[in-house]
Amino acid sequence: MTAVLQRLVTPDDERSPWKKWGPYLSERAWGTVREDYSPDGSAWAYFPHDHARSRAYRWNEDGLAGICDRNQHLCFALALWNGRDPILKERLFGLAGPEGNHGEDVKEVYYYLDSTPTHCYMKMLYKYPQAAFPYADLVAENGRRGYDDFEYELLDTGVFDGDRYFDVFVEYAKANEEDILVRLTAINRGPDHAELHLLPTLWFRNTWSWGYADGPLGDVPGRPQMRQVGEGEIEADHPAAGRYWLTADQPLDLYFTENETNNRRLFDSPNQTPYVKDAFHRLLIGGQGDAVNPTRTGTKGAVHFRRTLEPGEAWEVRLRLANRQNPRPFHDFPNLLAARQQEADEFYTSLQKPELTPDEKRVQRQAFAGLLWSKQLYYYDVLHWLSGDPLPVKPPAARLTGRNADWRHLNNFDVLSMPDKWEYPWYAAWDLAFHTIPLVLIDPAFAKQQLVLMTREWYMHPNGQLPAYEWAFGDVNPPVHAWAAWRVYKIDLRRQGRPDLEFLEGIFHKLLLNFTWWVNRKDIDGNNVFQGGFLGLDNISLFDRSQALPTGGRIDQADGTAWMGFYSLGMLRIALELAKYNPIYQDLGTKFFEHFLSIAEAMSQGFDGAGLWDEADGFFYDILHLPDERIVPLKVRSLVGLIPLLAVEILEPGLLEKLPVFTRRMHWYLQNRPQLIGNMTSITETGQEERHMLGVVTRERLACILGYMLDEQEFLSPYGIRSLSKIHETPYLLDIGGNRFRISYQPAEARSGLFGGNSNWRGPIWFPINFLLIEALQKYHHYFGADFTVELPTGSGNWVTLKDVARDLSRRLTSIFLQTPFGRRPVYGGLAPCQSDPHWRDYILFHEYFHGDNGAGLGASHQTGWTGLVAKLIQQSGGRP
Repeated sequence: MTAVLQRLVTPDDERSPWKKWGPYLSERAWGTVREDYSPDGSAWAYFPHDHARSRAYRWNEDGLAGICDRNQHLCFALALWNGRDPILKERLFGLAGPEGNHGEDVKEVYYYLDSTPTHCYMKMLYKYPQAAFPYADLVAENGRRGYDDFEYELLDTGVFDGDRYFDVFVEYAKANEEDILVRLTAINRGPDHAELHLLPTLWFRNTWSWGYADGPLGDVPGRPQMRQVGEGEIEADHPAAGRYWLTADQPLDLYFTENETNNRRLFDSPNQTPYVKDAFHRLLIGGQGDAVNPTRTGTKGAVHFRRTLEPGEAWEVRLRLANRQNPRPFHDFPNLLAARQQEADEFYTSLQKPELTPDEKRVQRQAFAGLLWSKQLYYYDVLHWLSGDPLPVKPPAARLTGRNADWRHLNNFDVLSMPDKWEYPWYAAWDLAFHTIPLVLIDPAFAKQQLVLMTREWYMHPNGQLPAYEWAFGDVNPPVHAWAAWRVYKIDLRRQGRPDLEFLEGIFHKLLLNFTWWVNRKDIDGNNVFQGGFLGLDNISLFDRSQALPTGGRIDQADGTAWMGFYSLGMLRIALELAKYNPIYQDLGTKFFEHFLSIAEAMSQGFDGAGLWDEADGFFYDILHLPDERIVPLKVRSLVGLIPLLAVEILEPGLLEKLPVFTRRMHWYLQNRPQLIGNMTSITETGQEERHMLGVVTRERLACILGYMLDEQEFLSPYGIRSLSKIHETPYLLDIGGNRFRISYQPAEARSGLFGGNSNWRGPIWFPINFLLIEALQKYHHYFGADFTVELPTGSGNWVTLKDVARDLSRRLTSIFLQTPFGRRPVYGGLAPCQSDPHWRDYILFHEYFHGDNGAGLGASHQTGWTGLVAKLIQQSGGRP
């Protein structure tokens, strides 16, 4: 067992001492719902980037390449200045949602390069231009561009031309649980000498400015303080976290201030202290020597290093943060750092298959690094947020009936897996479910804990709904948690050799509540056809499905109904697994079997029976019900019609024989309700190796749908399955009541303002649905075997098994990141430095989605979350998940 694995044996992930410190600091805390106290809910405008350096955060902190303890009492991050910037670089810059032509967008270049699950070793790279950072240019040019234009990125501004930038590597290595080595390495990549200031910064999260004597959750009584105790040493004393010392090797100076708002700058009102949050910015850039505290005390401190680097020169800076003073903090520094690097290498060597190519190993390891770096302490007490704090001001009365007002029970204070710590610095429930699939490969306890948290009483609504995300906890995301729980359980079982029944049983009981919420709230007519609404697919439809329709009426959703079939089968499979150890679960297995049959029968009907199947086209479509009772099929070929393929489950031979009560009731139901199995695969017929299958589609319908899915002129891209068929390059038009609605294939960024323009399910490739489709294909192959073949691509005459199709799709997805024989990575499209420059080409970004034709990365550039599924695809040789 490697050293990293030995440190992961603690079953209670929350109390693991090696995880007390980690990358739990957000990349952005401004512009979030939590910090928004405006009367109209304009989070971006209420707390913009320009306020961030001067304004104390209420709920959580942010920083560049930062770390903190799991309660975020004490934070550490890097600040930079190149002698030219108008703003001290303390955090990443990006455009607010209204500023970007495709929504919010980080405008920086940085990479998460390495991390172990315990964060005993971590590495990150930030590329810092030597010219003044083009803040105004980025805002102005993106503001000029429209939906039809490309985004204007930092590389487009010319600040990296001539290689005039610094590579700044940030490394952390733990000597023990609370003794952290920090190495900063800055390299001048440019042709001229260049000045660089490094300001590693230590500060306390502000828990004292909100008027509480004892403090709500996350806050503590008493005011912390830090002070200089040596030439290069800061002592930080916190009433709850204890005492820490930050020691620097040969700094220029130390500075101190308070982590409090500069009211004078922002609001033209008196400051509570002359030493405020933006003091270091004002000192270096404004030359205001009185901005910092001359007594060298405060709640925020920085260590100042300055150097002029010659071309190609590397400059190393060392620090140590520990809960005890060390008279010789740097004597063992090189050996300890090398030991943790070696342990990280040993951990991944033990995990990665030896037959993987070096490039596959590189991509996979960076995908894991992105997942691990994207952990964040998420603090949000909705009741306190709604009613406000005693100080400094009360929020407007309107917020009591506004955003998230019906989620007053929600009180989150946990380290969570974020989709992206800049563009999505808040959890998203369905994203998180996908995160757990690669996470379970490296940290099973954390993966399981993340799923369980979403079902805790302080997360799940009392009515059983799971929280979506902070912008609207009540939005509806696809019900994927039963699938994720089952997959995590099975992967963990294979790796650990023992079943974690406590995890599976516990989450099953909580998901029963969520399933009931779905059945009671999303099936208006009680006919087992569902109106899921938003369902996470954003603008895939002609209409915003979460809002009142411009036509009136409602939409019966093929994907919403299929997701419920998928959910039913996930719950059925868990129930049958638990029934192997406790026969009482056979009753619940029967319940979900009945649910599935009813859903499958309802959605498999033709339009005349108010079902969702078009017999003429051989495809599933949404159905629009108009107020005058007319029914209009929405014949848009999209993932909406492919998601019914996901509703499939295989029962291995011998399972039914072990569950006599379930089997007897199943047969009774089939004999007495034969109408329910007319348009679906019958569980009474065994397939390959005597397996049983439950599925929405029959063999014939499966062949029809795959004919579209594997057609290069429809869904099949060289890089995976598109979210909208390419056939809609000719827009689909719908005329109703004198109004015309349209949808068209858009392989790159959205050309629509729906959902703010920062999401696009109208053509690009998305990893989560592709991953589920691959798993479904494997299940169909397990049942039908080699006798069932399809053309790949459609019309090619190349007939292959579904196992081969799954493998091919996996290859297409992983090829987005891997170098071609010509040394190019499709993810980087036409970005020349990323394709050829040795200081760029092997650093990987894991985007939110990908161009439907050329595979270029789009959307959030660091959303390693669900795109981190590529690590799971790579792990299985041959691209099998």
